[in-house]
This record gives sequence, structure tokens and C-alpha cells, in this order.
Amino acid sequence: MEARFGGAQVFLKPAAAGTGLVAGGAMRAVLESVGIKDVLAKSKGSSNPHNLVKATITALSEMRDAYTIAGTRGISMDKVFRG
Repeated sequence: MEARFGGAQVFLKPAAAGTGLVAGGAMRAVLESVGIKDVLAKSKGSSNPHNLVKATITALSEMRDAYTIAGTRGISMDKVFRG
């Protein structure tokens, strides 16, 4: 998931269980505070912490789970995971 706020751009990707939190600075603080444990994160553009926090929150709010995707597409959960 990618999101922007101001000059900051963040990229979040779910990681395999046990990977841990791979993020730095303000992004790490936000992800730890909401309880996310396994994610890969990268920030591009501005390093302004205020913009990074807002971009991270925007990215998290835009994420969808598999049930939502299946409902939107009108397909079964099996089809979501196995194509």
C-alpha cells in the first residue's frame, strides 16, 4: 500500500510471520502504537515526521482485508487466495 501526504510518501507491505517490524523513525512509532508486528515499510520524499505520520495513517486506513476484497469482487475466499 502506498500513500502520500504533503511531500512524504510511504510504502507498506505485509511481511511473513516472525519478520518483525522493519520501519524507521516516525513510521515505526505509528505502527508499534497500533500493534502491527510483521510489516516492511519504506518512506520516500520528505522526512518531515508530521507528514510521515499522516501518510502512514492514511496508508493504514486504505488497507483492505481478504473478506472485503472477496465481497467487492463477488468471489469466494478460496478464489481470492488461489486465483
